[in-house]
Amino acid sequence: MIAAPPPHSDATKRTVTLTIDGREITVPEGTSLHDAARLLGIEIPVLCHTAKLRPVGVCRMCVVEVEGARTLQASCIRPCEDGVVVRTDSDVVRRTRRTLLELMMADQPAASAREASTGDDELLALARELGANRARFPSGAGRPADMSSQVIAVDHQACILCDRCVRACDEVQVNDVIGRSGKGYGTRIGFDLDLPMGDSTCVACGECVAACPTSALTNKPITGEPAAGEPAQGARPAALRQVESVCPYCGVGCAVTLNVDAAANRIVSSEGRESGATDGRLCVKGRYGFDYTSHPHRLTRPLIRKDSCYPKRPLTADMSGDDDGTREGRDLFDYDRALSAFREATWDEALDLVAKKLLAIKESAGPGALAGFGSAKCSNEEAYLFQKMVRAAFGTNNVDHCTRLCHASSVAALLETIGSGAVTTVYRDIENSDVALVTGTNTTHNHPVAATFFKQAAANGTKIIIVDPRRPDLADHAFEYVRIRPGSDVSFYNAVMHVILAEGIEDRAYIERHTENFDALKELVARYTPEVAAKICGVDAACIRRIARTIGGAAAMITFWGMGVSQHVHGTNNARTLINLCLLTGNMGRAGAGLHPLRGQNNVQGASDAGLIPIVYPDYQAVGNEKVREKFEKAWGVPLDPHAGKTVVEIAHAAEKGELKGLYVMGENPFLSDPNVGRARDAFCNLEFLCVQDIFLTETAEVADVILPASSYFEKTGTYTNSDRRVQLGQPALAMPGEARLDHEILCEVMTRMGYDQHFDTIEDVFREFSDLTESYAGLRYEHLRGRGKLWPCPDPENTDGTAVLFGDGFPTASGRGRFAPAEVIPPAELPDDAYPFVLNTGRVLAHWHTGTMTRRARKLDAIASEALCEMNPGDVAALGVADGDMVRVTSRRGSIRVKVKARAKVAPGGIFIPFHFREAAANLLTHDALDPSGKIPSFKFCAVKVEPA
Repeated sequence: MIAAPPPHSDATKRTVTLTIDGREITVPEGTSLHDAARLLGIEIPVLCHTAKLRPVGVCRMCVVEVEGARTLQASCIRPCEDGVVVRTDSDVVRRTRRTLLELMMADQPAASAREASTGDDELLALARELGANRARFPSGAGRPADMSSQVIAVDHQACILCDRCVRACDEVQVNDVIGRSGKGYGTRIGFDLDLPMGDSTCVACGECVAACPTSALTNKPITGEPAAGEPAQGARPAALRQVESVCPYCGVGCAVTLNVDAAANRIVSSEGRESGATDGRLCVKGRYGFDYTSHPHRLTRPLIRKDSCYPKRPLTADMSGDDDGTREGRDLFDYDRALSAFREATWDEALDLVAKKLLAIKESAGPGALAGFGSAKCSNEEAYLFQKMVRAAFGTNNVDHCTRLCHASSVAALLETIGSGAVTTVYRDIENSDVALVTGTNTTHNHPVAATFFKQAAANGTKIIIVDPRRPDLADHAFEYVRIRPGSDVSFYNAVMHVILAEGIEDRAYIERHTENFDALKELVARYTPEVAAKICGVDAACIRRIARTIGGAAAMITFWGMGVSQHVHGTNNARTLINLCLLTGNMGRAGAGLHPLRGQNNVQGASDAGLIPIVYPDYQAVGNEKVREKFEKAWGVPLDPHAGKTVVEIAHAAEKGELKGLYVMGENPFLSDPNVGRARDAFCNLEFLCVQDIFLTETAEVADVILPASSYFEKTGTYTNSDRRVQLGQPALAMPGEARLDHEILCEVMTRMGYDQHFDTIEDVFREFSDLTESYAGLRYEHLRGRGKLWPCPDPENTDGTAVLFGDGFPTASGRGRFAPAEVIPPAELPDDAYPFVLNTGRVLAHWHTGTMTRRARKLDAIASEALCEMNPGDVAALGVADGDMVRVTSRRGSIRVKVKARAKVAPGGIFIPFHFREAAANLLTHDALDPSGKIPSFKFCAVKVEPA
């Protein structure tokens, strides 16, 4: 991690010398007695303290004798002093600890739930070690249990009031949910204003459970009651296998340890891994969302569409528009109905059919009539092989993935201005920033573990400026929250730059040394006075000036943005203004300063690096560059298409017109994720041939000709690159079900049967071929990627973590300079009017991911967020004449859905928010498929709708 220069060198730091158990030690002033003892190898027992938490000294278990002190001292909070003599294990110390333990044990339940499940009840273990007699003192009156949370069981009787959960919640995750309630013996931990945990603002991250030393807080079983003779999910068999891996959800890439019951082929629990860059933190998905991989819907044999089920149309009620927007009283996925259109097949039959159909289309209509959608949930190796299959075996550059729907505009702007599409610094660099600009991102929901570091930075003095039309939860920790009108980003940031230039607080030296095209920017933003911009963005001129002065006066500012910036027809312009702002103020290439578009999926950075983009080969090497193309033709042994391919939405439009006839989809679900998805569904039904490679029969697979059963994240080895550019190794924890196969083996089989022979002895051989064709990954091998992984670029992987901050000495552009890209305001594709007066914004919720293929099959995540909601401002809800929780109909010029309304002040008047995870109320039936001209990204964040009582 980047470290800011310390205020004083080690040479000037004062030290103290003391004696502990007869051994002398010299330590820095301020070191606690507890930590000094550990340096000598002396373990002092403690219950209220861990290395991650601020010491508070409430359990008194760590007491020691200090000569000259009248009482025993809590070693975790007593600082070392020169010349003191300490005894950590005297008779009086041992008696005191034993008595304290016996008092605590008297109130403990007869059986420890933590001992039975995770086997780490610290109180019980310490009582055994010190020989405490739990029957010495009478038990007090019973205290209640609280089972209201979906994932966490609370037993107040087992609580020893050590406050570890309080500090874990308030200081590590910074959620401020847990405190103390009551008086005297009745004192207990409380949630918010002493609410049941399930009714509180708890986000179910599980940090409190991880911190708790007793059975007061434990994880509930994930999969319900076991069958007779089986241990419960969460129960600890005689031996568990620990597997180090990475969370399969968002771009933060949290390091996890999976506890696996190998005999049952089951993940028992998921824990944050302390050795990772995320310090052992997880969110609700990373801790409780692993059981989807064992869902009964898993595909286990290849499927071929029955002859009687042509012509192809969506099979289930939600996909064909026959349902009412709810899931009550029915199987959510209508799985049997979907499955009934297919017959089981052997692998040879299915693979031969796939190859035959694709080759026939290639021969009759040309390579351009084929395309492939890869996946940002698959590994770097699988992404590399997929784009290689499309380019070398299909013969086309028509290959894309979900980056087109999230940060394609950001990448376009970054490549144009600084010559690289990746982040310039890591998200934890906010620890070194005095200002952080966070815009267009609901970070606590979309990147919750990254958000914990943002909140900690705010508590430590970083001024967080949040700019967003919908007030995110992170605004509670902000220095200033600015609510702009939807789609007005360019006017706001141009006005901020206008003020910075007008007041002379730009970094002139940086501009002259490291940038070009400054005069063009200066000329453009001169027109965007705060008064002019205020009429567009809805932010008063005084606020614009205040924000500009804060940014211009910052010693180091880091800028984060999400899809609220990128998912517009002017998304590239939005990103250009943010890059311009950082270049203008010199906030690049040093600690605490830089650009970080927060990447969505777990491997969207890696999939892009691996070449799942229609205009570039791996490592962003342009397909139109003759020398680059010759390099890959030599490596792959076939001639390659010199023309840029089609993007996700362009592929759908081409299928609609009959120009694109064959499509191979691996791990994507465009039936829910594409904009104007009703049109996209019709387009996919128009395909001559569709092959879907996935772990479930997805909504898209309903119109497939062949479905190939693939491997889940937890069943394979591969590398994944997070939003920081950190490359980490995922390792298999489970065996695949039935006849399911590894994804890379399926791809190699398809290529081989198409006449392009591919075989790799190991998956690492695929990684080696990929990395050797790049500069960014050059030199990396699996042996380097265990534990924390490595940041790319990493010139010395044997000895360093990689490069955290990029471009301190220039940019990878032709001139070596960053280029200002002046951006004008571009209107949205459609504006609200009398017929469609509301602006729809779509996005994610904390408990779910993307199209819900995994999270809605994860039992606890589905229970936490079981239905779609339409969030509206309370004033707008009242004006509609409906109550909170009523059904409403939301209609755009493209489609209509029924959904429950939820009154929330975080939504601005005139706006609505609908998450896109829910098939029964698919938000993308409403969205617009107009594209940003540079990034070819659709406008998921702005379309006009009307809302009516249902």
